[in-house]
Amino acid sequence: MRSSLRGGRPTAAAVGAAAVVAVVLTALLFWSLWPSGTSAPSDFGTRPRAQEPTAGASFEGHDSGPGETENASGPVPEPTALRIPRVSLDARLQGVGVKDDGTVEIPDSVGQAGWYRHGPAPGAPAGSAVLIGHVDHRTGDLGAFAKLYGLRKGDDATVTREGAPPVRYKVTAREVVDKDGLPDEVFRRHGRPVLTLVTCAPPYDRERGGYQRNLLVYAVPAQERGQG
Repeated sequence: MRSSLRGGRPTAAAVGAAAVVAVVLTALLFWSLWPSGTSAPSDFGTRPRAQEPTAGASFEGHDSGPGETENASGPVPEPTALRIPRVSLDARLQGVGVKDDGTVEIPDSVGQAGWYRHGPAPGAPAGSAVLIGHVDHRTGDLGAFAKLYGLRKGDDATVTREGAPPVRYKVTAREVVDKDGLPDEVFRRHGRPVLTLVTCAPPYDRERGGYQRNLLVYAVPAQERGQG
């Protein structure tokens, strides 16, 4: 599967979101070989909604570069690492975008995760900051985001940033969705800020192209926990 997304501005936000969804899922499913028979984790919480747009950039289009998700005072610093202490998740982050062939970039190392740099950055005043990681690798090694399977509501997550204080989040929800049913909100560029973590989930069907579902974890800025 290939997407026609080339990094240009789409005619509508929904079209752009759908294209990004397609390329993200293509790359995740290609690299993932989670052992057959593994059960998907249970859902909890409620997916954070955009509600009313906050005072910040609208994040329309896909043509902004690294660090160009701006607030009123300038660019938001780039993220460098994600840490979730209770499950011993400690992953370096690198900016990922879209290749010339329309597929999403994914870190080569299963121990790293990618920040989708054409969307909001963690700490931006609005929108969904998306981090994409491997659940495992074709070599059999587990990826950093396999630890998302052990998360609980209320877990602390911290994103460190280049030249700026870290941003603290609280995990509020987790859900498993069909690979072709990723919610449009995952890549929204408006509304209340949220950190969205994406990886693969079983069942795995080699004949149908790999994993058939995706695991999504949502975390909100720590000071917002319990609001809305």
